Amino acid sequence: MKTIENESAARVKHLNDLPMIFIVGNSRSGTTMMGRILGNNPNVFTFHELHFFEQLWSKSDSDRILSKQKAKKLFLQLMKRQNNGYISNTLYSGNINNIANKYINNCLLTEIYTNFLFYITEENGKSIPCEQTPRYVFFIREILKFFPEAKIINMIRDPRDVLLSQKRKWKRKFFLGAKGFPLYEAIRMWANYHPVFISKLWKASLTAADKYSTSERVFFLRFEDLIECPEKYIQDICNFIGILYSSDMLKVPQVGSSNFINQPDKKGINKDVTGKWQTGGLNSAEIYLCQKITGASMAKHGYGAIPVKPSLFLLFYYKLTLPIKLALAFMLNLKRIKNIKEAIKRRLDIDNS
Repeated sequence: MKTIENESAARVKHLNDLPMIFIVGNSRSGTTMMGRILGNNPNVFTFHELHFFEQLWSKSDSDRILSKQKAKKLFLQLMKRQNNGYISNTLYSGNINNIANKYINNCLLTEIYTNFLFYITEENGKSIPCEQTPRYVFFIREILKFFPEAKIINMIRDPRDVLLSQKRKWKRKFFLGAKGFPLYEAIRMWANYHPVFISKLWKASLTAADKYSTSERVFFLRFEDLIECPEKYIQDICNFIGILYSSDMLKVPQVGSSNFINQPDKKGINKDVTGKWQTGGLNSAEIYLCQKITGASMAKHGYGAIPVKPSLFLLFYYKLTLPIKLALAFMLNLKRIKNIKEAIKRRLDIDNS
């Protein structure tokens, strides 16, 4: 006679044999846009950023079995993030008691996560879950290990455009029509910006992903190439995943930019979103620091540096404010990371094996 635990294990094994999509990359590199494009496919359901890895799972959880009670709590956390957004303080008000035991049982954290992804995907009448949390770029090894049929799309963007987007990100709440996140998040976004550690994070994300440049399960795509030739690259992505391409996939709302006001009723790829750093917004010291820190990785991925003479005053200012901003960012992000030591190691490319 089959037990609930045996049925749950069999289900997880079955789910691990089904395709999954993970979109990763440095923050502000087009991961959300790619998620929206793929979500327009009739077979793909794109999730909001769930931040399972690093916030809810760490290396120490690799073999940890959750009790049914703790598994239910994790399932509720994921439901809250999917329904309300991971930055929202609103609790999930739904009832999950009617969800069958096959979704919530004594099992590994990653199995609960897998069950959740497919449960929500199936509830929305689709078959392929697509998770698009950028920082998963530091968890490519784990994704390839835990999800044997998963395909990963790594988005890359000019670090100077990333720098400009991060610099303006906090303003989205007040000036660009993105009023859906709390004031605390706008403050955190402001604290997170400094040209030195934003550039170092960009370099770290490229270093982490480049280890898998020869993997048949990882697709590398520059944001600029996607914007320039969307039909070509989305067809390539569809072939990589194993789904059919449709031009309707490109009809995404023009929202979420740090440089343009949200236009949810305007659909399609905005060709003006690349190269904005060249038209203002970054000072000479920011461009200089970014190119100095990321130069080798920029060249490797086809981004050319420009000659720039930085302001000595601004260089001194950024040197002076670096420890202050670093301390603020650390304090405001501490609760968002389950194991801070492990997170730092991953970004510094210190072996976690």
